[in-house]
Amino acid sequence: MARPSSSSSSPLLAAIPSASAHPGKMASHIVGYPRMGPKRELKFALESFWDGKSTAEDLQKVSTDLRASIWKQMADAGIKYIPSNTFSHYDQVLDTTAMLGAVPDRYSWTGGEITLSTYFSMARGNATVPAMEMTKWFDTNYHFIVPELGPDTKFAYSSHKAINEYKEAKALSVDTVPVLVGPVSYLLLSKPAKGVEKSFSPLSLLSSILPVYKEVIAELKAAGASWIQFDEPTLVKDLESHQLAAFSAAYAELESALSGLNVLVETYFADVPAESYKTLTSLSSVTAYGFDLERGTKTLDLVKSGFPAGKYLFAGVVDGRNIWADDLAASLCTLQSLEAIVGKDKLVVSTSCSLMHTAVDLVNETKLDDEIKSWLAFAAQKVVEVNALAKALAGQKDEAYFAANAAALSSRRSSPRVTNEEVQKAASAVKTSDHRRATTVSARLDAQQKKLNLPILPTTTIGSFPQTVELRRVRREYKAKKISEDDYTKAIKEEIRKVVEIQEELDIDVLVHGEPERNDMVEYFGEQLSGFAFTANGWVQSYGSRCVKPPIIYGDVSRPNPMTVYWSQVAQSMTARPMKGMLTGPVTILNWSFVRNDQPRFETCYQIALAIKKEVEDLEAGGIQVIQIDEAALREGLPLRKSEHEFYLDWAVHSFRITNCGVQDTTQIHTHMCYSNFNDIIQSIINMDADVITIENSRSDEKLLSVFREGVVYGAGIGPGVYDIHSPRIPSQEEIADRVNKMLAVLDTNILWVNPDCGLKTRKYAEVKPALTNMVMAAKQIRAELAKAK
Repeated sequence: MARPSSSSSSPLLAAIPSASAHPGKMASHIVGYPRMGPKRELKFALESFWDGKSTAEDLQKVSTDLRASIWKQMADAGIKYIPSNTFSHYDQVLDTTAMLGAVPDRYSWTGGEITLSTYFSMARGNATVPAMEMTKWFDTNYHFIVPELGPDTKFAYSSHKAINEYKEAKALSVDTVPVLVGPVSYLLLSKPAKGVEKSFSPLSLLSSILPVYKEVIAELKAAGASWIQFDEPTLVKDLESHQLAAFSAAYAELESALSGLNVLVETYFADVPAESYKTLTSLSSVTAYGFDLERGTKTLDLVKSGFPAGKYLFAGVVDGRNIWADDLAASLCTLQSLEAIVGKDKLVVSTSCSLMHTAVDLVNETKLDDEIKSWLAFAAQKVVEVNALAKALAGQKDEAYFAANAAALSSRRSSPRVTNEEVQKAASAVKTSDHRRATTVSARLDAQQKKLNLPILPTTTIGSFPQTVELRRVRREYKAKKISEDDYTKAIKEEIRKVVEIQEELDIDVLVHGEPERNDMVEYFGEQLSGFAFTANGWVQSYGSRCVKPPIIYGDVSRPNPMTVYWSQVAQSMTARPMKGMLTGPVTILNWSFVRNDQPRFETCYQIALAIKKEVEDLEAGGIQVIQIDEAALREGLPLRKSEHEFYLDWAVHSFRITNCGVQDTTQIHTHMCYSNFNDIIQSIINMDADVITIENSRSDEKLLSVFREGVVYGAGIGPGVYDIHSPRIPSQEEIADRVNKMLAVLDTNILWVNPDCGLKTRKYAEVKPALTNMVMAAKQIRAELAKAK
């Protein structure tokens, strides 16, 4: 549908046309833009720099070229309000920590402008000290670096990135809107530093950070900025009255510094609650409000019931979190109704949030077929959509562009590839049952133990084993048809044999096949399910230089053929010990994909659950007695507002139960979850009714165990991770034994499993073997101690 704009990261030799050079620019705005580049140029530049293969100058050159090409692209597309300071070498919250000089003591920073060395030490750790904590950015798959603050944290203006990038754009004749993470959201997203009382509120530091913000504002103003954007996304959360009061206090304190500037406060990812809307729209120092009208339909009602006279509304009608072409006619209709409320000259067309959560440019997708491609818009195309809407609003509608968009939407609605009536009928029928297994978990565990005959504190791993360069080469060559199917099968069998032999030598109780045939835990299944499409360059930043390439779910989902049965049977034939069948659960497949927006998410999830159910039953029929259905992303799909939690958890947990409700009592169902705060959803986890759950525990300071200390009764098998696999560090036998003993203080001996935190795919064998050796030895040591105590 969209006319793809080109994205190039080549150096800009000529000056770029500025907003002032285009007096006809319409009221259009982009909240933020992907940083990685259309071909992940920034990722490769960062990793080369970290590996010592290139210099800081090389990294800065790639960064400068990328920024210039992004600004040029927006200016050429006709965007009036172009953001700057949304580029980052790692994370925008870490950039704010650097700006404020809030560097934790362990990095031995002595003041002055923050160097790349200090910046990357905070992000990634270094040889002597660990990185700062990383956690999910709201309900996206992006991760930010959590600021660590305490009553003694000293703040000083220590990174001039915002002003430098504003001037850099200005030198290219692009007048931008500098973007800062707002002071209140920054503090609400922070945590008390290690050694600081857990009850400490970072919000108490508001008056200490505002002087730095004032310095930044003064510099931007002096450099000629006429607008400034503060991202305050925490306004969409359930805030307490003292937190809302902090917004009023902060922007009142900044008022004199901001005089003479137009100030935009940007919110995104959900509705703004009525109280927050009231607080926000009464900030006298603020000129404009940005709202996500894609996920925030209730905010639309608030705007319609009252909007402050003379203020600007930045209307986020183009979805920044998905890859579907906008329904331009519907968006125009929404904008026209808003124009009647806020006034023609006060309405600005915008994206719902930063475009960093979507893929970069559709022009690089040469393998997607034309029909599916016509339904999509990546970041570059969304910029064009925003401008087309702004022009249409100003009476300059591009009829051909709107007609092409309408035709693409119509083709998507009527395409036979999208709808499968049989699947629709089956998914509709699931609502009539709760899909619980017929017997209690304790009865099932007894039946399974008779069959599996496992020791107490059984040991296992989470699924994947190291993916070597050689293994990746084999998969790549097979995909490119450079090696035959026979050669490929032989190589994968050999790898599985190696993994099985290692586990038997280590004396692990329940084995895995190591997943050598798999590229990614979602993509591997999506490639074998109908209703999925895949991109060549649809990369989205997850954290730092790590990017993911989410599949696109465009139609009804079904499973034409078994997906994992062959390899699971091959692996089981190599050992007498139980071999886990390894599957990704429906909620994780859903949450880690770009999901169709023409039906509710839960409908799609039920379809995926029914497809996985068939696979589970085929694995069981094929002699696999232990089946793991990973739900790594169950927690991250939790809506931002508490009032919506129950509905989401109901259908998400139900989807998991659908997958395994048909198996025998003697078939043991495992699930795995990683890197999230589970304490608030523990009842839903119990409600999943899995026989065994393995769960991340070591990296989050064993927060999970506090739930059981508080008296939650858990009757199923549970394996809180005993060591962090994201670190190359090898834990000692004593350390692991100590962790297991801590678990035994709150969990029953008969239900505890011993396992790492997560899969081992990213580690090297030189790290994995000694770590697993120590894990098994620790389990044996404690078994012996328990037997002795009897």
